[in-house]
Amino acid sequence: MRTILVTGGAGFIGSNFVRMLLEEEPGVRVVNLDLLTYAGNLGNLEGCEAHPRHRFVRGDVCDAALVGRILDEEGCEAIVHFAAESHVDRSLVDPASFITTNVTGTLVLLRAALERHLERFLQVSTDEVYGSLAPGEAAFTEETPVRPSSPYSASKAAADHLVQAFAHTWGLRVNITRCSNNYGPFQFPEKLIPLMIHNALHGHALPVYGDGLQVRDWLHVRDHCRALWTVLTRAEPGAVYNVGGVGERTNLAVVGVILDALGKPRDLIRHVTDRPGHDRRYAIDASKIRRELGWSPAVSFEEGMGSTIRWYLDHGPWLTAVTSGAYRDYYDRMYAGR
Repeated sequence: MRTILVTGGAGFIGSNFVRMLLEEEPGVRVVNLDLLTYAGNLGNLEGCEAHPRHRFVRGDVCDAALVGRILDEEGCEAIVHFAAESHVDRSLVDPASFITTNVTGTLVLLRAALERHLERFLQVSTDEVYGSLAPGEAAFTEETPVRPSSPYSASKAAADHLVQAFAHTWGLRVNITRCSNNYGPFQFPEKLIPLMIHNALHGHALPVYGDGLQVRDWLHVRDHCRALWTVLTRAEPGAVYNVGGVGERTNLAVVGVILDALGKPRDLIRHVTDRPGHDRRYAIDASKIRRELGWSPAVSFEEGMGSTIRWYLDHGPWLTAVTSGAYRDYYDRMYAGR
């Protein structure tokens, strides 16, 4: 039985990765470390609580003693590192917390992995480290220079550099993946797609930054999770892979798909003042991971959006608990004094 430490496994992508492993990889045991900040939600792991191959630990990746104890006691062989502050808007208000979690937390994990000679450290990063593309400019490749343009992307770029430094200096066996915008079940509704679904369902205005013509490549979260497992199990140490969904759309077009699917009028859209430094376009060239590891996205944007909208329609109590903050009160009581 292979034991993997997954950090941030109660968040959006992390919880989908944990679910995938429990469903599809019977030879894998998961130790799930998450601090349960606002975006961490045990509701994302409903049905996994008592699974014999899953252990949840509430804790901070910056806590070196806790990280070391988990790795030693559980016999972890690899770390898949999701835990991060990830919302650009929040990074504009509180950049310091992004440095603490995304940079210091990564450093703590790297040192622990190096001290114990772990088989692999997988850093789950973002295409935002590459900065912005102009219309018609070639998509990001793994050779594209890193030029982050927000405190969030700068913190992730710094973490990526630390990962590569540990590999170069001490021979730690690492990989880095840089994904495009994810969507799917269990995404916290500060992000574009779940926010727009929630607002449309309740007849609220749908706030769209600027002209709404910012372009993103959309990747279904399950496709991303399968790419991560492919990299973890098949990639050569040191390799960096871009992971994209071949789904470039403007934000305005994505909002339109949601309104049409829900039978809501376009006049719910409200154009609001653009955020500072808003990147105009991201686009991923994922040919390397297709060529070397045989991964490609299986879920089309149309199929993925349809299933995602249906999921939110079918999970009203989850959405209500998250938007009301009720789930946070429960965790505060549950872990009080621990």
